[in-house]
Amino acid sequence: MRYGSRNYQEQRHRIGKLHEKARNRRKDFLHKLSCNVSRSFDAVIVEDINLQHMSQSLKLGKGISDNGFGMFRTMLAYKLNEQGKVLVKVDRFFSSSKRCCCCHFENRELRLEDRYWRCSACGTVHFRDKNACYNLLQEGDILLNRWASGDSSLILAPSGVLSEKKLHHQAHSNVGRNGE
Repeated sequence: MRYGSRNYQEQRHRIGKLHEKARNRRKDFLHKLSCNVSRSFDAVIVEDINLQHMSQSLKLGKGISDNGFGMFRTMLAYKLNEQGKVLVKVDRFFSSSKRCCCCHFENRELRLEDRYWRCSACGTVHFRDKNACYNLLQEGDILLNRWASGDSSLILAPSGVLSEKKLHHQAHSNVGRNGE
């Protein structure tokens, strides 16, 4: 097919319909999953990861964008908020996979390809992803307890997302300049 020909335009239209079908299937799945999760739990804890940076820096690339995790977090937040429940975002710099969930020892030598590791402090063998889940759950519980006790360093956004307050960018730059 030549660029700009009638056959080219028809094929472009067919491919567009296939992409739309895949997009609708993904949205339907994410709506159903977020609805199920929001009905099942009073609070959901997620890691506040930078999806745009991950899609640019890792070998996964487009796969990160295609999985719709950002859309899932948005759907989950508004569905939890409608039901009076909370989505807790744990800071992206919290070392969830490098920290032992038993003794809180931090393994700084852990690389991305290491799926299993042994804690040198307590000797527990960890599967990296499961250990990260336990650590996120513990940190989320701590944030929920701090929020319930009235900690002013936490903010519950109107969208129902609980997270730590971030300092404004200028506040960070003023601290270093004056030495205070």
